[in-house]
Formats: sequence, C-alpha cells, structure tokens
Amino acid sequence: QVRLVESGGGSVQAGGSLRLSCAASGDTWRFNYMSWFRQAPGKEREGVAAISWFGVQTYYADSVKGRFTISQNNARKAVYLQMNSLKPEDTAMYYCAAEKSGGSWSEVPRYRYWGQGTQVTVSS
Repeated sequence: QVRLVESGGGSVQAGGSLRLSCAASGDTWRFNYMSWFRQAPGKEREGVAAISWFGVQTYYADSVKGRFTISQNNARKAVYLQMNSLKPEDTAMYYCAAEKSGGSWSEVPRYRYWGQGTQVTVSS
C-alpha cells in the first residue's frame, strides 16, 4: 500500500523560504512522476511542480518558475520542494501526488496517490 506524507509547511514572511518534503512508502517503484500541487481557500487545486523518473525532467507552473525547485530521492522514496522568495499568493495547502497516467503533469485526475497536505502561509 502506497502512502505519501508531507512535511515542512509553516508560516513565513514574504521573501522567506520553506522546504517541503514528501516521504513515500510502499510500492514506490511504480512511480513515473511525483508532483506538488496546492489549493488555496475557494480555489481549485493547481499543479506547482513535477519531476519524472524517466529522463528526470522537471516541470513548473509559470507562477513559481525561478523561485521553486523540485528534487527527488533516487530511490523514489522522497520528493522535495524548495520554495524561495515566497509571496502571499503562495499561501495554500500543498499536496504531494504520485503515479501519473497520461495527460499533462498538472492535471489533478491523472494522479493515483495523494498525501494529506501541509499548510504554507505567507504573510506580507
């Protein structure tokens, strides 16, 4: 059974940094992608960043390019999101997702496994 557990969220002032972690357990060998999504109150869940094990490619939402960096543990047991120059609009619940089937990296329904989320709050 696959389990994803996020950690590292918290409250920070604008311009600050946080590093999110997602620890994976179970049949992680099947993971082709691991990704980060976020959801702010009253808004839809959106893709933030993704990393593929085949070719080790990375993908980012335009809103976070140049500020966020996704990285992974080669054993497919963890994925990280380094978030720099945080802005109030980055405030959201951040979710880890794994194992994508077809489509775009940022499409929520494409992912089979999800974590419970970790809250990030950025104050101005």
